[in-house]
Amino acid sequence: MLEIQQLRNDLENVSKTLAKRDFAFPVDAFNSLEAERKTIQTITQELQAKRNTVSKQIGHAKSKGEDVSSILAEIANLGDELKQAEAQLEQIQIKMQHMLLEVPNLPHDSVPEGKGEEDNVEIRRWGTPRNFDFEIKDHVSVGEELGLLDFETAVKLSGSRFNVMTGALARLHRALAQLMLDTHTQENGYTEVYVPYLINSDSLRGTGQLPKFEEDLFAVYAGGHEDKAPNFHLIPTAEVPITNMVRNEIVPLEQLPMKYVAHTPCFRSEAGSYGKDTRGLIRQHQFDKVELVHIVHPEQSYDALEQLISHAEMILQKLELPYRVMTLCTGDMGFSATKTYDIEVWLPAQNTYREISSCSNCEAFQARRMQARFRNSKGKPELLHTLNGSGLAVGRTLVAILENCQNKDGSVSIPTMLQPYMGGIEKLSIL
Repeated sequence: MLEIQQLRNDLENVSKTLAKRDFAFPVDAFNSLEAERKTIQTITQELQAKRNTVSKQIGHAKSKGEDVSSILAEIANLGDELKQAEAQLEQIQIKMQHMLLEVPNLPHDSVPEGKGEEDNVEIRRWGTPRNFDFEIKDHVSVGEELGLLDFETAVKLSGSRFNVMTGALARLHRALAQLMLDTHTQENGYTEVYVPYLINSDSLRGTGQLPKFEEDLFAVYAGGHEDKAPNFHLIPTAEVPITNMVRNEIVPLEQLPMKYVAHTPCFRSEAGSYGKDTRGLIRQHQFDKVELVHIVHPEQSYDALEQLISHAEMILQKLELPYRVMTLCTGDMGFSATKTYDIEVWLPAQNTYREISSCSNCEAFQARRMQARFRNSKGKPELLHTLNGSGLAVGRTLVAILENCQNKDGSVSIPTMLQPYMGGIEKLSIL
């Protein structure tokens, strides 16, 4: 959430900056609420001052033995007026809060301006795409011909955008997550956490999924009472529960930075993605991800962003999968981000790079919503900066292996770094 004082003091520039994200800030509605707030706040302050004055008159009159009944009646009326004014002020503040919860973060000055993914800027590549001397198959064909990937059964069990993996493919999926966790905890200094998969609305509001993106979530109604507000939502990413661990907390300075990693399933309704990536594992309602979260001192957040992206890249380098890193433009960034790097892995069957990780600095945007703070060197509470990124999306990494490591005979070579996690198996082969 944006800082209210910044909006009050620099509304024109904030509106212009948000327009770069293709977001039209409701200037007239904001100014109207602000004018109403100022009026009611002035009335409230005047009533409070008058009540204080009258209260002193009561004490003075009593000390002289005078009748104070008329003054008591006056202060009672003042109390009623004050309660009414305070209630009006609270309602205005609630409306303002609801308005600001719909406003995205401001892009950092270094973010390129643009409308969509075509305006993202490539900053580096790693690895060289392999030259194949046979016809390339996509991951669906590779997995199905191995007899290890079954979408038909998944449709029977749940519907479209789900999958069933069996045997060595399921083990490979698990091995990928284990490699990622081991790398991040043993080499990159993260603390592993296990977090709930069902979360409350306050958590989703804290990281920015609610209220704006409710349609992208899966709601859970205990006992099937859909007439009431949902009891929980399934997590769209582990970023939500991990980041909210510091909601309404004041973290001691010496505990910073905090770096967490978790392997969880993620659940997304994929609202608005009708017709996109309907074949295969790229866009699923349920998928696994290893999530990285940094909670840091504001002065360290951009160094932390560079560290975060390097940690995600490390996994692809270990797996020897070609990729590129992109800086997202203003029109393609996520709601809470002020700057985002995407890692895109090479998929030979699509002859293109596809996103496998997004690493974002949210600065104080989420912390302000969560009231997540730390005590600075002067002992005063100050908002934290939060960052998150995929390290990596497990299913998409599996897709990249099936396509990049496929062989002419239909087998798939397992990257060297994964073989110890596979009990020494070197290939997935057709039985």
